[in-house]
Formats: sequence, C-alpha cells, structure tokens
Amino acid sequence: HVQLVESGGGSVQAGESLRLSCATSGYIDWRYCMGWFRQAPGQGREGIVLIGADGSTSYADSVKGRFIVSKDYAKNTLNLQMNSLKPEDTAMYYCAAEGSCGSAVTPGPGHDYRYWGQGTQVTVS
Repeated sequence: HVQLVESGGGSVQAGESLRLSCATSGYIDWRYCMGWFRQAPGQGREGIVLIGADGSTSYADSVKGRFIVSKDYAKNTLNLQMNSLKPEDTAMYYCAAEGSCGSAVTPGPGHDYRYWGQGTQVTVS
C-alpha cells in the first residue's frame, strides 16, 4: 500500500523560505518520475517541478531559480526547498509518484501520475 505524506507547509511572509517534504511508504518504482504540484483556489493543478530517476529536473518558469527539488533515497523522501516566496506561490502543494517527465519538458498537471499525497498548504502574504 503506497502512501505519500507531505509536510512542511505553513504561513510565511513574502521573501521567506519553506522546505516541504514528502515521505513515501510502500513500494514505489523509482525508475519513474516524481514531482511537486500545486493548486490555488479556483485554479487548475500546476506542475512546478519534476525529477527523473537519474536526477534530471524540469522546473516551471514561475519557480525556476527559487525552488530546488531533491530526493533522499535513504529516507525515501522527496523534498522541495522554496526560497524567495511570493504571494502568488500560495496554494496547496502535492507530491506525486510514478509519472512521466523529461528535462526538456515543462511540468504539466500530472494526469499520468499514479500516486498522490493529501497536500500541504502554503500561504504567503
């Protein structure tokens, strides 16, 4: 039984940082991609970063240069360091596993991702 559990969200001021973590349990095929997505109220889901099995990454333009994704294979977690946060970053953030990605592919809404967490709220004022 696969579970993804996000943590680390909260309320911060513009310019501050947060670090999100996604703890995974159960069998996940790490040969596929993982990613972070977000959804603001009244908007569709947005892919913000995808990471492949080889560590290659693809970031949305809106977060490029501010957000950094990393995998911790020892702890089976996916992390997202978010710096220089802006009010427009306010959203529910989700991690997802077993989907597709490519270093030259802009992250999409992740319809092909198999497993999803329940989300963690990030509010920037």
